[in-house]
Amino acid sequence: MLLEPRKRPHQQRSAATVDAILEAAARILERKGLDALTTNAVAELAGVSIGSLYQYFPGKAAILAELIRRERLILLAGIDRIAHAPGDSLKDDVCSLIRIAVAHQLLRPALARALEYGEATLPLGPETAKLTNELVRYMATLLERHGVSKVMEAAHDLVALAKGMIDAAGIAGESDQRVLVDRVCRAALGYLEYPVSIRHGIA
Repeated sequence: MLLEPRKRPHQQRSAATVDAILEAAARILERKGLDALTTNAVAELAGVSIGSLYQYFPGKAAILAELIRRERLILLAGIDRIAHAPGDSLKDDVCSLIRIAVAHQLLRPALARALEYGEATLPLGPETAKLTNELVRYMATLLERHGVSKVMEAAHDLVALAKGMIDAAGIAGESDQRVLVDRVCRAALGYLEYPVSIRHGIA
């Protein structure tokens, strides 16, 4: 299974072609789901020839993988902005990161759901692990800034907690960002308020 593009665009025109292909794929996933994603359907909606599509992508798996990568970069860019503009409190910082993640998930919820299912069909394990490590790194930096103990353990737990809740909400079709942000923030802050000894089951 070929997951990498055949080539990367270096000129504005070729970049526009690749963007059109990826956006067409995103719209098909939103409207019709994963089964409707074919190279012919993508080329037709993007307004490019099938030959032009194959210049950049060897097949639909590569298009899907590149679309997943694009969405991940958008998420990391949003989180990076928050990480470089810290708030006044631990609550502000944690909830800001959660707000970015929720907004990303629910901005195009049908696309997010389709990509969740699509990701499971692709061997993207190393890339997914790299993304998780990046998210943990951001969270650890934030927690360390506020003097949280056992920083890496807490960062791993909070990323897993937030991802689990946000992904589950997306799959369930939730659309109210404010409500979801509130729930995830309460769960994350509740975790941080518990003493480490209680989290470890120590009397």
